[in-house]
Amino acid sequence: MDKKRRDFSDSEDEMPHNPKTVQRKHKDSSVFENKGASSSPTKPPSKPGERKGHWSMGLLQSMQDPANQIDKDDKIIIIKDKYPKAKYHYLVLPRVSIPSLKSLKTSNLDLLNHIHRKGEELVKKHKSSGLEFQLGYHCVPSMSHLHLHVISKDFNSPSLKTKKHWNSFTTKYFVPSSDVIAELERTGRVNPPAASQHKELLQTPLRCHVCKLPQKNMPTDRKSVV
Repeated sequence: MDKKRRDFSDSEDEMPHNPKTVQRKHKDSSVFENKGASSSPTKPPSKPGERKGHWSMGLLQSMQDPANQIDKDDKIIIIKDKYPKAKYHYLVLPRVSIPSLKSLKTSNLDLLNHIHRKGEELVKKHKSSGLEFQLGYHCVPSMSHLHLHVISKDFNSPSLKTKKHWNSFTTKYFVPSSDVIAELERTGRVNPPAASQHKELLQTPLRCHVCKLPQKNMPTDRKSVV
């Protein structure tokens, strides 16, 4: 990897996890709105004392790079996860700045449904692969800016290295997109698991998400699902 150009993704080991830092970065919800013919979101202004290129802004930097974009419209941009945790792993990001699931409001329902539809379109494009996919959000993502994971359930990737990686996609830490939309419709907000439960979910003993049998290590897990 070129050390001068650091790749970013929503990864538990490649990036530090600091939700407080992440949330402080987004106070202006209009920063990334598409305000004209430009198809790229506007780069946020630097704040006093903010270090340029900070890891928490990685997704925002990636989505602005045309080389990373595989699809886009006036509401969303789709990129490949730079540390894919499966054979196919995409991120669907809204152009408007939404820090996290907790920030969602009923006014975002149309956008969330659009994000979900774009995720389903990606799945259809890979129908011939014979793989199953899941669409959802990490309840506490390590990277700033709301993003939908569209990921194949083979979980066969050299970037899937740790128990935290595995559990972030195979436990309740991964919240299905349809559940997020349903909860927002029903209650007007989304309430992820309590902070104390986040660590428990990521430390859950390894289990195959297909057969549900306990697994001793990551290589065993991958062999059981491929």
